[in-house]
Amino acid sequence: MRTVSAIVLLLGVVVRMGIGQPVPPTAANSPSAAATTPTVNDESYIIGREDALSVIVWKEPDLSGGVPVRPDGKISLPLVNDIQAAGLTPMQLASHITEALKKFLEAPLVTVTVTAMNSRHIYLTGQIGRSGSMPLSKDMTVMEALASAGCCLEFANTKKIYVLRNEGDKTVRYPFNYKEALKGRGNAQNIALKPGDTIVVP
Repeated sequence: MRTVSAIVLLLGVVVRMGIGQPVPPTAANSPSAAATTPTVNDESYIIGREDALSVIVWKEPDLSGGVPVRPDGKISLPLVNDIQAAGLTPMQLASHITEALKKFLEAPLVTVTVTAMNSRHIYLTGQIGRSGSMPLSKDMTVMEALASAGCCLEFANTKKIYVLRNEGDKTVRYPFNYKEALKGRGNAQNIALKPGDTIVVP
């Protein structure tokens, strides 16, 4: 009976640790943005370079804390040193860290939370109202990004806008005709953007 009670208590602690991680106040936490922006608790979120993570190892404060994802996609942790983070979900990374810690700890319990989604950005350049980097919302399209950036300047060639995207070892160019999109045509060109895309307004 004591063993069952201990297991129940342990599970309760783990659940509280997973749910109770602090969420930074951002627009993504508002009800209006919840449908379009992935949150830090989104289990399907793929960790990217420059994201900020919280790694909690139960009863091991020296092994716990906040860590940034480096440009090479890895994080550094005590005992396990460098471990790949980019390309994994928080749950997958927690599993990898758990396996690595088993060499040093008995039955480690690890929770990983994304505290800042710094990797999800796109870029706008050219004859645009506000050029530069822009946070990428979930399922954001070319039209939505242009609208958020103040759209196009007076002498912009809105028929020749294009998106540059790195795919493997090559850069692919996707055309976008803004004037046709305003008329409700050319929807196939109004693609969903991906992190790292660059919209060029000539």
